[in-house]
Amino acid sequence: MCGLGGRKFPALARRANHGRRAMAGTEASLLRQCPLLLPQNRAKTVYEGFISAQGRDFHLRILLPKDLQLRNARLLCSWQLRTILNGYHQVVQQRMQHSPDLMSFMMELKMVLEVALKNKQELPVLPPPPQYYSSLIEEIGALGWDKLVYVDTGFSTIKLKAEDASGREHLITVKLKAKYPAESPDCIVDFPVSFSVSWTPQSSLISIHSQFLAALESLKAFWDVMDEIDEKTWVLEPERPTRGATARRIALGNNASINIEVDPRHPTMLPECCFLGADHVIKPLGIKLSRNIHLWDPENSLLQNLKDVLEIDFPARAILEKSDFSMDCGICYAYQLDGAIPDHVCDNSQCGQSFHQICLYEWLRGLLTSRQSFNIIFGECPYCSKPITLKMSGRKP
Repeated sequence: MCGLGGRKFPALARRANHGRRAMAGTEASLLRQCPLLLPQNRAKTVYEGFISAQGRDFHLRILLPKDLQLRNARLLCSWQLRTILNGYHQVVQQRMQHSPDLMSFMMELKMVLEVALKNKQELPVLPPPPQYYSSLIEEIGALGWDKLVYVDTGFSTIKLKAEDASGREHLITVKLKAKYPAESPDCIVDFPVSFSVSWTPQSSLISIHSQFLAALESLKAFWDVMDEIDEKTWVLEPERPTRGATARRIALGNNASINIEVDPRHPTMLPECCFLGADHVIKPLGIKLSRNIHLWDPENSLLQNLKDVLEIDFPARAILEKSDFSMDCGICYAYQLDGAIPDHVCDNSQCGQSFHQICLYEWLRGLLTSRQSFNIIFGECPYCSKPITLKMSGRKP
């Protein structure tokens, strides 16, 4: 019995190994063809991810039985994918029944999706009925033609303007759908908070504009705070802030700056603060902030509160130029690099040279004397040769 078993086991092992190699090869092919579709468990009975076609990604989930046979599998599609494949369900089901493995099915599903997308693009789009245009013109007239900034030839995209109580002009882009006004339009605004329109089939452009005005009024205090900062200080980032931007990086002088994140709903409250610069410059500022935080008065402007608790005056736009306190990177000799500005400064008070994080990272990596511990790199300053430390942010530069 033992001898007989000994002769059979090697053959069984060879077949098992062959099966495992074949499965591994299929999985590797699936990963190459569908890199965005990944197994969600060890048994590889659940796959989730995206299928790509014509430059677009569509979410899907595939549930396989324990024997991994596709004929008993379930395909769960996102509503976008389900809408595009509407009318092709029988074809998809047939391919699932006859495909030998998941990779083959995914390739055939991609072909079906390509055809469905192509046919969808070629379908003629019927124009709305005449009353659609006449009712829109009536709505614009009732709202006031002076509030209209733009309308496309198909009357599907309309831009309206409004002023807040401080005289700032704001725009709202209204994307009308084919079933308007039965179907709610999409509204696009430059706000620091989300904006959604309350809509009924009886609503109109007038109701959109009135809700837009109410939202502007609720954000007036926020924009007053941000405008004062933009007008009275040197903002290093963002260079051209939008109305939706809640962060400002403000120059403090001595190659130091403070990054603040303002709460749009409570703009005069203490914002999130992060000091950037050499330790000998920013550490005293952090101590002052902690020591004087009790002085923060929400009745005062945010800028005035920052001056009071930090015991400083910000470099004024009326007196100084940006070049007076902004320094080019000591490695690439540029100020802007892929949208980033030099934000790492040598701690040596006799040096104080600034660098882009990515420039200093590449420099230190090239030095034999540099060493790294977790996300911190230790090396020497390219200018003064004194010790310099670079703490990497969450993303690799």
